[in-house]
Amino acid sequence: MSFSIQLYSLRAVPDQLALLQQLAEMGITQVEGYGGVFADPESYRRAMDAAGITMPTAHLGVQLFEGGVESVVALTQTLGIKKAFAPYLDEAERPTTKEGYAAFAGKLVACAQALAPHGVIYGWHNHDFEFVPLADGSIPMEVMLEAEPSLHWEVDLGWLLRSGADPVLWLNRYAGQIQAFHIKDIAAEGENLDEDGWADLGAGTLDWAALIATCQRLCPDADLVLEHDNPSDPIRYAVTSAAALSSILGGDHG
Repeated sequence: MSFSIQLYSLRAVPDQLALLQQLAEMGITQVEGYGGVFADPESYRRAMDAAGITMPTAHLGVQLFEGGVESVVALTQTLGIKKAFAPYLDEAERPTTKEGYAAFAGKLVACAQALAPHGVIYGWHNHDFEFVPLADGSIPMEVMLEAEPSLHWEVDLGWLLRSGADPVLWLNRYAGQIQAFHIKDIAAEGENLDEDGWADLGAGTLDWAALIATCQRLCPDADLVLEHDNPSDPIRYAVTSAAALSSILGGDHG
């Protein structure tokens, strides 16, 4: 398993194009894109190529499909994206019933079916709200995955663990639908409050060696993506976390 880094983690870096060369110098040669770097895909691709960077995965919201699939396909082809995931639903947009989440899963699968002929996998990236029971006791993430067995999933392990869910249970049950993992550490209680309680990989409370071993065993073809929602020093985060993950993986870089 190689790894990449979610560029949202580095959004505070002023020069996003120069950042690509910095990442390459750290040994990170894969990134996961998000909306903030898609304004000029052609220029961004040229900068990626110059730095020796690829973008195997990305976050693409379902709203991008409202104008037709053609523009989404063009974006994925320009940037070389092979897997894409809808990243989030604002609270006001979230379903409140089992039926609503099942219907939303169907919408995601419809987007996936539109992209599949173009060689792109599409699915969902979780936060913690998908593991909070609805009024009838249903778990939204379970509803989505069961309603649409072909739904692809990028598992954000940090958010899953913050929700109190058992990652081993979920990974064992839905390994066949998992396409990628977000790898991010959780700080000790009361620490890193300026970073929303997240930590650089290896500086937090989680046993990532064991978690990644489980990921590798159950989902050997899934992508590993470093992420931190709010690092106070993005470059420090990238350097230390890439080194920690590389060590866990035995020296394999992104």
